[in-house]
Amino acid sequence: MKVQFLKFKFYKVMARINRANLKVRILKLADLKSTGSPDELAFRFGISKRSIKRIVSEIREDGQMIRYCPLRRSYVTENEYY
Repeated sequence: MKVQFLKFKFYKVMARINRANLKVRILKLADLKSTGSPDELAFRFGISKRSIKRIVSEIREDGQMIRYCPLRRSYVTENEYY
């Protein structure tokens, strides 16, 4: 029983680390204006489009300015909206 609990705890911590890593990677790509569409970004990371949107929402909640620019077909940060 204790081993199962430790495995669960390990996977939970790893999921948190992976999510933080994804946030950093998305922000770096947004700074470069090279995320692609949400579908393309989801394919690149091997996760769903909905997960991408959740992570972007979390990034916004953390105080970062990020949004999708349809003209560039990429997420962009701060004053890079044009």
